[in-house]
Amino acid sequence: MTNPIRPTDDEARALARRLIHDARFGALGTLSGGAPMVTRIAVGTAPDGAPISLMSDLSHHTRALRANPQASLLVGEPEAKGDPLTHPRLTLQCAAQIIEHHTPDYAEMRGHYLTTHPKSKLYIDFTDFVFARFDVTEAHLNGGFGKAFHLTPADLRL
Repeated sequence: MTNPIRPTDDEARALARRLIHDARFGALGTLSGGAPMVTRIAVGTAPDGAPISLMSDLSHHTRALRANPQASLLVGEPEAKGDPLTHPRLTLQCAAQIIEHHTPDYAEMRGHYLTTHPKSKLYIDFTDFVFARFDVTEAHLNGGFGKAFHLTPADLRL
């Protein structure tokens, strides 16, 4: 059987970086009680380009990340036309780092996040909100039909 994974090239790296940079939401996979759980979350980037999300401690996925920081994040949405399975998407395998409210890191993330998510100003200062920073350990890019790549954090420059 032929290996479907192509050698990672600059075009794949650029596409993966664009998918992270442009993401405004994604599908987050966590483990909850030993079982997988997937939920839709808002996504942004930290000043260094790492994916982040603003989330409430009241949400199930935040509690799941606190119990087990291993996660998977899918970004990339189909366009209005065409087969959704032919549009690029990126799966990030990550370790989530929770950034608590009222810390210097939170303040830095807050300012950066508001530039791309201005409506979050309504709740970003609620004390139950935290940031989850997703430290990528591995990435899998499906760049469209027949265009599969494995990427490293170095490929993503994270």
